[in-house]
Amino acid sequence: MNEEIEKPMYQQIALDIARRIVEGEFSEGTKIHGRSTLAGEYNVSPETIRRALILLKDMGVVEIYHGSGVVIKSKKDAFRFVEKFKDIYSIAQLKNNLSSLIEERNNLERQMDNIINKIIDYSDRLRHVIPYNPIEIEIPKGSKLVGKSISEVKFWQETGGTIIGIRRGNKLILSPGPYAEFKEKDVLIIVGDELVFERVKNFI
Repeated sequence: MNEEIEKPMYQQIALDIARRIVEGEFSEGTKIHGRSTLAGEYNVSPETIRRALILLKDMGVVEIYHGSGVVIKSKKDAFRFVEKFKDIYSIAQLKNNLSSLIEERNNLERQMDNIINKIIDYSDRLRHVIPYNPIEIEIPKGSKLVGKSISEVKFWQETGGTIIGIRRGNKLILSPGPYAEFKEKDVLIIVGDELVFERVKNFI
């Protein structure tokens, strides 16, 4: 995420020379090494040094005298040069980080879309396997169902719901037969259409 912005080599060298001026290694009015010597010091071509020195000259940091070398002109401008490029690369780094965040967000959105599509796909498949979502409803105290069997109260005929299980305390009775009796606090597990909950609630 915090990637360094890669500076062109000549700019890196120009910044390093300016930094050395600011730190007092090179003083104003003094002559620094020629291009060939600097090329050897920085292990780059003389052309790269030439571009670095021109950049410094354009910023008023050095003066180039053909045939006699490079003279340090302004420590103040060297400081301004360092600060300017530090700001430029700070902005560039922020833009780079923003681009990375945008790409990361886009990747997350693609992953979310993929998961949502899978959920929809799985839901469609399950709809064919379990056409109605099961609901649970508890038989309240004083219900007319208590003590009566499923067939006796004509549960399916009256509600349109099919009891696929009864939760009684810690016990689960699966597929109770027509003669299973209802008890107070039984939790009925029922499948049916979207209106079955209201019909069962009113019936019990």
